[in-house]
Amino acid sequence: MSNAEERATPPGSLSHRVPDLGALELLLAVARLGSLGGAAREVGITQPAASSRIRSMERQLGVALVDRSPRGSRLTDAGALVTDWARRIVEAAEAFDAGAQALRDRRDSRLRVAASMTIAEYLLPGWLLALRAGRPDTAVSLLAGNSAAVAERLLSGEADLGFVEGVSVPAGLDSTVIAHDRLIVVTAPGHAWARRRRPLEASELAATPLILREKGSGTRQVLDAALGGLARPLIELSSTTAVKAAAVSGAGPAVLSELAVGEELAMRRLVSVPVEGVALARDLRAVWPTGHRPVGPARDLLSLTRG
Repeated sequence: MSNAEERATPPGSLSHRVPDLGALELLLAVARLGSLGGAAREVGITQPAASSRIRSMERQLGVALVDRSPRGSRLTDAGALVTDWARRIVEAAEAFDAGAQALRDRRDSRLRVAASMTIAEYLLPGWLLALRAGRPDTAVSLLAGNSAAVAERLLSGEADLGFVEGVSVPAGLDSTVIAHDRLIVVTAPGHAWARRRRPLEASELAATPLILREKGSGTRQVLDAALGGLARPLIELSSTTAVKAAAVSGAGPAVLSELAVGEELAMRRLVSVPVEGVALARDLRAVWPTGHRPVGPARDLLSLTRG
């Protein structure tokens, strides 16, 4: 312990009066090997450092612990007694360490992820496959819902890490941007908008009843904020897949993530309709309860989203 540390430690505290674990482990090694040099090598320090540590411990306790001679080092009577106490402390510390490791193993044995629909359906599968390659023994559960539901699950302790698509970070959560996305207007090829020669005006899009996700979804929040309000929904559905299916069937126009409609656009089951006068870009975020940075599998998954 340095002089500065000694001054900063209250004299009445145990840390001021009891040697640290490293010193006790060194003393046990001296007792077992009968050599200060051998003990130093075992604990991974130099012999001068070991001598200094023993002297510091003797000053701290106020008794001589080791007699040094050309033939080796042996414990004094006080040293033998202190060694017995040290052995119990080190054994207790080993039990403490084993218990802490068991807690980490239990934490690392599962990962509960909550994600809004677009991320859950189109991005998370790849991330989770990559996570499994590095953590094959971690059981992962995925709770898919809208952004509001993701926040609720994180704040109630039902999820370890979340992903959302809204315009802002829900209260009580910290976040980091992991990707960027763009919303696009799509219709079935038979819809009148599919034959337009000019882009839609933002005001026309806002005034048109659309196939929409439910309130609380990130997609709907972004669209509502960008247009300054929406007409009453043509249909309100609870998943991206359902909205897409309704648009493909010709029920009406929809606004979806470009992540979700690549195949449908390529196969001409849906047509993208240009819009002018409004930006429909959005950030995709990882979120977690404020002050509780992800650890273990959650931290590893978060790192994969940035790969």
